[in-house]
Amino acid sequence: MLLSMTGYGRATQNWQEKTFSVELRSLNSKYSDLRLRSPQNLREKETELRKMVKDFAKRGKLEMTVEIKSLGGDDQFGLNIPLFKTYYTALSELAQEANYTDNNLMSAILRLPNVVASSDGELEKEEWDVLKKTVEQAMAKFQEFRKTEGAALAHDLTSSVTSIAQFLKEVTPFEKERVDNVKTRLYRNLEEHLGKDRIDDNRYEQEVLFYLEKMDINEEKVRLSQHCNYFLEVLDNNDMAKGRKLSFISQEIGREINTLGAKAYSADIQRLVVGMKDELEKVKEQIANIV
Repeated sequence: MLLSMTGYGRATQNWQEKTFSVELRSLNSKYSDLRLRSPQNLREKETELRKMVKDFAKRGKLEMTVEIKSLGGDDQFGLNIPLFKTYYTALSELAQEANYTDNNLMSAILRLPNVVASSDGELEKEEWDVLKKTVEQAMAKFQEFRKTEGAALAHDLTSSVTSIAQFLKEVTPFEKERVDNVKTRLYRNLEEHLGKDRIDDNRYEQEVLFYLEKMDINEEKVRLSQHCNYFLEVLDNNDMAKGRKLSFISQEIGREINTLGAKAYSADIQRLVVGMKDELEKVKEQIANIV
């Protein structure tokens, strides 16, 4: 199972005269970060809410909005009178010194933080239980969204890594041809510089062996095949969070592909290497969106 870091979930519940609404969304991020918007009377519960969501989501740039509204529309609000007076006194003196007249001073102060606050009071235990259930419902919908997105990502990743493995199989037919080409090119160079009669067969064989050793790609082929198989194995396991591991494996795949290209000595093999790199770039783009 694969989970996308992009997700969305919303849940609403009614209890007595109140409506509890929770909305949860996430975007790509290397780390887990939660931005929480909630009523003033939920401040003491923020730590618990954050832990619930971050432990559940694992990774991603998260944003959660919690709303508690009265069904009767009779929400009560209180005015922080001491704070209002402090703002009014300070701003009035400043306006007088600056010889500035503003008839909207009171309305401006009312918009300042904490001057007007909800007077709902602390959340009762029953209300907190209802809110937690609403959060759990939102997280369940959020998870289903991520599973759906993850299934599409898993399909694309499987296709790309399978294509890399297929390109690797197509390398084999060109290996003997490139060896023959190197032998022919070396012999021709020796003929041009020394003449056919002066070619030392032993020296020629030594030069051929030297180049063949530099061109040997058997180890790279074996490792690349193993990395591709391991990638698909991890992709198919039941781990909830596997994005980082898949990223590390893709880096190893990239190293082997680069080495294969450096040792290619063949236009046909280079063409296959370019195809591998193209598929690997698709893999990296997709992995960036995996939990």
